[in-house]
Amino acid sequence: MNFLTRIRSLRGLRPLPERELPDVARSVAIVMDGSGRWARKRGLPTAAGHRAGTRAVRKVVEAAIDLGVDSLTLFAFSTENWSRPREEVDQLMDIFSETIDREFPDLVRQGVRVRFLGRRDRAPELLKKKIAGLERQTAENDRLNLWIAFDYGGRAEIVEAARRLAESGIDPREIDENTFAANLHAPDLPDPDLLIRTSGELRVSNFLLWQLAYSELVFVETLWPDFGPRELQHALAEYASRRRRFGGR
Repeated sequence: MNFLTRIRSLRGLRPLPERELPDVARSVAIVMDGSGRWARKRGLPTAAGHRAGTRAVRKVVEAAIDLGVDSLTLFAFSTENWSRPREEVDQLMDIFSETIDREFPDLVRQGVRVRFLGRRDRAPELLKKKIAGLERQTAENDRLNLWIAFDYGGRAEIVEAARRLAESGIDPREIDENTFAANLHAPDLPDPDLLIRTSGELRVSNFLLWQLAYSELVFVETLWPDFGPRELQHALAEYASRRRRFGGR
């Protein structure tokens, strides 16, 4: 029984023919948007929204495991986010560090492998050490691949891949999509089957521009700190109801 059939059965709906439906999205990416607005709606400082957002991360990762997702990529901090007020950026760096200490130990015990993509040279030294340590600690885990996009921008990733190829001296005639993809930040990252963006915004915001070429997109109104297992399940059900053609018929 595929994913959507299970969901429809739970809701008492007539199952659709399984041959017409894709299975659960194995690779999911999420633009975690709306933490600031979540805080403002409650009269709280922006940092409180970001902290609430980090607690949502753990719930969503655990739900992804239960729902059969193999790879989950979360957009945590973009190259453009450095332009935010200095105080907010400093708070975010502290919150990232706290999150590694508070939320990730249990995920590690559950078999989650954590990897980061994007730049690291601009992060505080303590955070860089924690990132490297978390990657080493989870290198042998295989229950879920969790990718954290930190100081990441899709255009910058593509430019850097082109630069690496140019510097390698490769014959231009030897460059194809596979060669180019091998020079991206994380060549092992599978192209997302599904991209979810929270908070009601309808854009991809420079996230995984190469990898999203044929991803299904789901936009939800829920602000990120309120996004949880139920919302993830609904997004996966929406994905499973679609027919993916990859440019064909």
